[in-house]
Amino acid sequence: MLKKGWLAALFLLWPGLPPGGGPAAAQTGGGGGGLAEVYNLRHFVHPNFTRIVIDLGVLREYTFQELKPSSQIAVDILQSRLNPIVPEDVVPARADYVKSIHLAQKSPSTVRLTVEVDFARVRRTQVFHVFDPFRIVIDIAPAPKPPAKAAAKKPAVPRPAEPATSGYSLARTLGLGVKTIVLDPGHGGIDPGCLDPAGAKEKDLALDIALKLRDLLRANTSLEVVMTRETDIHVPLESRTVIANQRQADLFLSIHLNAFRSKNRRGVETFYLNFSADPTTNEIAARENATTTKTIGEMDKIVRKIVQNTKIVESRDLALKLQTGLVQALSRRHSGVKNLGIKGGPFWTLLGCEIPSVLVEVGHLSNPEEGRRLQNADYRKDVARGIYEGIAAYLKSLGKG
Repeated sequence: MLKKGWLAALFLLWPGLPPGGGPAAAQTGGGGGGLAEVYNLRHFVHPNFTRIVIDLGVLREYTFQELKPSSQIAVDILQSRLNPIVPEDVVPARADYVKSIHLAQKSPSTVRLTVEVDFARVRRTQVFHVFDPFRIVIDIAPAPKPPAKAAAKKPAVPRPAEPATSGYSLARTLGLGVKTIVLDPGHGGIDPGCLDPAGAKEKDLALDIALKLRDLLRANTSLEVVMTRETDIHVPLESRTVIANQRQADLFLSIHLNAFRSKNRRGVETFYLNFSADPTTNEIAARENATTTKTIGEMDKIVRKIVQNTKIVESRDLALKLQTGLVQALSRRHSGVKNLGIKGGPFWTLLGCEIPSVLVEVGHLSNPEEGRRLQNADYRKDVARGIYEGIAAYLKSLGKG
């Protein structure tokens, strides 16, 4: 059906037009024997519609038709001519319901815009004009896509757990799984942790990594994720494992960044609770344990807790899976990633846990190159992705992933 632009009525009311003014009388510029010049054709693809704009600069009457048998929308601009610099054919990207846009001189005094569309996928078309300068606008809105049918989910076939590094632990023998994980961003509040000469603080970067990891776990697993802190607050070392025990969590993961006297030291390492004769490990533990309020008089009780650590097998296996996932993920996009391995160490933040627990040092702020990388948000996203892949591998080894 022909839809005539309401500009025809406008000529009777437009101030300044001479008596008897019509389309030709409205001409205020351009050559070609009173013909307005179409000098530009633009299009924009938005998420909810495609917009096509014809620039004239001079007021002109136009008509609009939907030619459904030929799957076309046609706009005729009267008393106009096409400037030869304007492209005649355009195929808009990212709008599969608009197949092509064609602009041509239909007759000596009429320019036609033809838009080939898939009417079955178009919800609405609208043609209107805008002044200063004069231009004609065509909006084409697609019909909403029907929701995709969810594929019938096949029931998961139960499978036994794989042996850990030291054989079958009691948790694996009993077929136990994981429902809740606690993420512990190191330090916070009055305790900044390691400091980078450029001003970055361990507490801020560790929190950012933990939040990114939380979002990955919530989006891709059914695990309940508990954070020991979600903002820059101080949580005492002794309270962090209390949170895990109170929430009856199944895994505890503490996230830290390292620093060392030697700026040459670099790499990723993961720790589980145990004694250590390694001076480097004990130096790291001393730095991480600096804010504890415990006294020497409690040493016997502390030693007994480490000796009686019944989760050491699962903690060591969790540490291995995390270390492997983190190193592999970082190595995919970054060169020179150094694997420092997994180690036992006497860390306070792991001591009170009654569940498998690990502490991961994701890099060294004291190393110039790693420090720069760790201050990059995309690199921290890769760190979170690597830890997530390690957790996923651990869950799979339990027969639950």
